[in-house]
Amino acid sequence: MDDSAINPDPRPSHLPSAATMAKRRRRRYLADGAARWMVRAGGGGVVIALTLIFVYLFSEVFPLLKGASIESTTTLQTQSLSEGTGVYLGLERYGEIGMRYTQAGTLQYFRLSDGELLRTIDLNLADGVTVTSIGNGEPRSRLVAFGLSDGRAMVIRHESELTFPSEGVREIVPAPEFPLGRDPVVVDDQGRALTTIAVQQARDDTGVAALTSDGELTLVRYRVRTALLTGAQEIQRQQWPIPAHEQPVAHLHLSANLWNLIGADASGNLVYWDIAEPDNPVLRDVASVVEPGERITDMEYLNGTFSAVVGTSEGRLSQWFLVRDESADAGDNIFYLARAREFRQHPGAITDIRPEYNRKGFVVVDDQGYLGIHYGTSARTLSLKSIADTALTAVTVSPVNNQILAETRSGELKVLDIWNEHPEASLAAFWNKVWYEGRSNPEYVWQASSGSDSFEPKYSMVPLTIGTLKAAFFAMLFAMPLAIAGAIYTAYFMAPQIRGYVKPTIEVMEALPTVILGFLAGLWLAPFIEDHLPVVFTVLIGLPMTFLAIAFAYAQLPRAWRVRVPAGWEAVILMPVIALVVWVLVGLSPMIEIAFFNGSMRQWFTEVGITYDQRNALVVGIAMGFAVIPTIFSIAEDAVFTVPKHLTQGSLALGATPWQTVTRVVLLTASPGIFSAVMIGFGRAVGETMIVLMATGNSPVLNFNIFEGMRTLSANIAVELPETAVDSTHFRILFMAGLVLFAMTFFVNTIAEIVRQRLRARYSNL
Repeated sequence: MDDSAINPDPRPSHLPSAATMAKRRRRRYLADGAARWMVRAGGGGVVIALTLIFVYLFSEVFPLLKGASIESTTTLQTQSLSEGTGVYLGLERYGEIGMRYTQAGTLQYFRLSDGELLRTIDLNLADGVTVTSIGNGEPRSRLVAFGLSDGRAMVIRHESELTFPSEGVREIVPAPEFPLGRDPVVVDDQGRALTTIAVQQARDDTGVAALTSDGELTLVRYRVRTALLTGAQEIQRQQWPIPAHEQPVAHLHLSANLWNLIGADASGNLVYWDIAEPDNPVLRDVASVVEPGERITDMEYLNGTFSAVVGTSEGRLSQWFLVRDESADAGDNIFYLARAREFRQHPGAITDIRPEYNRKGFVVVDDQGYLGIHYGTSARTLSLKSIADTALTAVTVSPVNNQILAETRSGELKVLDIWNEHPEASLAAFWNKVWYEGRSNPEYVWQASSGSDSFEPKYSMVPLTIGTLKAAFFAMLFAMPLAIAGAIYTAYFMAPQIRGYVKPTIEVMEALPTVILGFLAGLWLAPFIEDHLPVVFTVLIGLPMTFLAIAFAYAQLPRAWRVRVPAGWEAVILMPVIALVVWVLVGLSPMIEIAFFNGSMRQWFTEVGITYDQRNALVVGIAMGFAVIPTIFSIAEDAVFTVPKHLTQGSLALGATPWQTVTRVVLLTASPGIFSAVMIGFGRAVGETMIVLMATGNSPVLNFNIFEGMRTLSANIAVELPETAVDSTHFRILFMAGLVLFAMTFFVNTIAEIVRQRLRARYSNL
């Protein structure tokens, strides 16, 4: 009988049955499918995670790019307050009470919700005396001065107080102040009418500058003294004449320190007087602001009184500030007027400009009913919107920048809610040079905070980005040759016994916390390099020459001696040589400084114009290089070691030397892996935080000087994010720094992957 008829499965009996094999195949297919889907899910999860990170960072950054929004809330009639046109408006921080100065010389407090008049302050002028001019100080001072026809002036500070008349009830009460008393003070002792007036307060002094009816300028300082026992007040007065300009000025403004006086004449010129020494005032500069046929219609200092905004009859707006004359002697402090920037043109003639209380922004109205919101540093016009059918005559912004009050020529008061959270931010301010107040030229500057209320934040991302690339460049410059050369030698030339110790030891170095490396770099390495600066250069020359000398000497030894050193153990000979040479060079450092650098190489650097900081890019490069070396070494060593043996053996069999085999076969085959190692190491260097935080001075300088420090994007985030207010402009700009860092690493890794794939495709046929 045929065996196949009894047992349909012709395979030997010790093999699994067909059903068992089919079951195993199904399990294998299921396992393969599950693994395939798990890999896909993992890859997709990574992509989703990266996308979510990007979306979150962008959501925090996006508000920086938005302009201002304006919403009208209330329209009031000024007839319900009193007759007279308002020439100066004010708001308190809680948005409940408005203030209005009129041409008649009154201060009115009224409720914004319904226009109810709460209090009126009259100047109580003598018979026949009228208001001939009105001037104001910077917004934070809340000072307004009325110039009178008899040569006197009245100075008022519009204030309000927060009271709680009963539990849970808050009430805002008008509380105007008179810093120079309720009676007018003498400005011009000859009794001439004051046609233009400016007021400012600097600590104990209140300064008033005025133009009289016959064209003479005068400066007066008042100081109030209060008797300790009686409480009686005495006003001390000093007066100085100011050099006259050839034309009368229609606008005058004093700086907050009472050192500078700026005016605008009828011909469209800005005029600058240096009054830092009142006994010797000097007319420093006259600058033309307008085009032919145009005139200046308003001028106002921005917060801090470092720069002024000028509006013209054609709706043009420009920002001007004082710039130091570099050609003058260092002790002269001579300044001139410079046009810093221009803003979007208004449809009509500018009628009023009012700065913000605590930022470099300002609001503007014109005679076509348009309201504009602008910002100085970023040169942004955040909004330009028509809010009335008639001309707007006065405008103000609240101390917290959330409300605007504007008056029309027809007697209406417009109360507007605004959203204007991040006017300082713009792509141009982040990535272009910006001309900041007090500087001679446009620059890239990062300085996010200061102790002054009038500080101008500087948010240039260029110094941080350059600092990041600088730190990574010097780290890679130190790490790449050592890591790649060490990987090639370890994988191809080193004896297996030594490789078994070297490779794990270097990989263990990767587990060393970077905070420890930063600590050692900042507290030990930086002072050591500063004290032994010549070693940096002598090691770069001495060690390679020593290696060549040792190699030449080794080659001259008798063959019987050389064969006693097993192949791959040659590096052991160099270890004590390296230690000895470095020790000798460190010992020679003081003698080299005495012989060639007059005893101090650092001082010699200073004398030749090279800045040297103790914590600098050199220290960062060495410290971060040690952090990056294990990453590059491990990946590159694996790439070299896994080059197929038949390629190297075939090359050697054809007569190539080991060095020729390495350079023409091994490196080409392993190039995708080596390139990946370099790019991963670069990404590690770009994102490093603790080493650059502790081993540099964290100064955002813009250069590639290896002896100066830097500030990187990651270190800047680590330093400033815990101290900034949530959702503030500074807070969101730090998130933008994170977005820039994310984009940099993503771009570098993408390019690296493209290059790696092309290298792999090119050399895969070897």
